Amino acid sequence: MRLYLLPISTRRTLLYCQKLDLPAAQKETWGDWLQSKAARTWSGWEQKDGGWQKKVVEYGNYALRRIPYEEWGLKSVPPLSQRRRQVEIKGDERVEVVYPKSLLAEAKVSKVLETLATEREGLHKQRLIWCLVGMPITAPIGLLPIVPNIPFFYLVYRAWSHWRAHSGGKHIQFLLKNQLLTLTPSPILDAVYATQKKPLLSTPEPTTTTPSAEVVKLADGKAEDPNPDGETMLLNQANGRKMTQALDLPQLEIELERAVWQVENAIQEKAGKAAEEKVKDDDVDEKKTK
Repeated sequence: MRLYLLPISTRRTLLYCQKLDLPAAQKETWGDWLQSKAARTWSGWEQKDGGWQKKVVEYGNYALRRIPYEEWGLKSVPPLSQRRRQVEIKGDERVEVVYPKSLLAEAKVSKVLETLATEREGLHKQRLIWCLVGMPITAPIGLLPIVPNIPFFYLVYRAWSHWRAHSGGKHIQFLLKNQLLTLTPSPILDAVYATQKKPLLSTPEPTTTTPSAEVVKLADGKAEDPNPDGETMLLNQANGRKMTQALDLPQLEIELERAVWQVENAIQEKAGKAAEEKVKDDDVDEKKTK
């Protein structure tokens, strides 16, 4: 596998794991088969002209887009199986980490990975438990005629999703602990970020309390942070598509599109609240001067 660190804003980074070709002797796991089966079924429902399957897909896609991109990123990292643990610990299979040198200093790459692997660990464990508690409560809905048991299957999916994200984080922690990562700066990523037109969305206050990306302040000024106390976008949708094309990773496009959309919305919301508070403060100051 190969890991990518892609800064979305000056405070937030997308983690993505590219699954490389499996060895001929290695069989597809049941989890991979089930995931592929579900994807094919979902795709088939999307092609429907109408009916409850089409409605489920429409509402489902709306809900899926709002699942935090950090969760999707961790889910892309395969669980640490015993076979993989043995291969990696022997050093037979080091994991490459690709990142833009113009935005992330090499010394900070491991810290960014550690943050992404651990910051949501407790949340995924807690949400997994709640999903498991809710599944037997919603299961009887399936006894009703005709009506599909959407709540139950949604909780099953969310439980699996939280488990995969938690497992992906544990895998990253294992790689960091055993120093099994090879850091590879990418000129391709640097070139894409360099063509990003400015100005981009920004907010005077950050949208997260645990920043997982920091802009490197280079001596030649190529990557000066224009908003050091707040947060500024580093990527838009158009350049996200350019990035997936330059890397020849079409499967990355939906991950980047979702991440950029979520961070843009968070920055717009934060900036709006900051503007409202400034107006209120200005009104208070104006009344005091009268």
